[in-house]
Amino acid sequence: MRITYSFDKTPGIDQVIELYENAELPRPLSDRERMQKMYDNSNLIITAWDGDLLVGVSRSITDWAWSCYLADLAVRKSHQKEGIGRALIKLTRERVGEQSMVLLLSVPTALEYYPKVGFTKQESSFILNRKE
Repeated sequence: MRITYSFDKTPGIDQVIELYENAELPRPLSDRERMQKMYDNSNLIITAWDGDLLVGVSRSITDWAWSCYLADLAVRKSHQKEGIGRALIKLTRERVGEQSMVLLLSVPTALEYYPKVGFTKQESSFILNRKE
């Protein structure tokens, strides 16, 4: 298996929804319009491909100077534990540069993953939750 990474090959929203369902990433998957808006308004999307199959995605919103919010990191179950998530994070970091912090909100099932790939847990964050 040869995984290729792309900054300019944006998948269709149906491919994204299928990947997120497979990876069990909790997003509004039944709302195609909202999912499309999420992608349309992101300014850093990195994809991972196994041939024509979308196997991973990193979706971020960044100002390119101070902060980068890594909004989504998803890897297909069949391709997990192969370094794809780590590579997507590394490429995100390289693209935004070392002067930008990369921050994220973790799903509960990934709380133990992020420290393993270099993230530091923060106790100083706050959130105004969305209405679903």
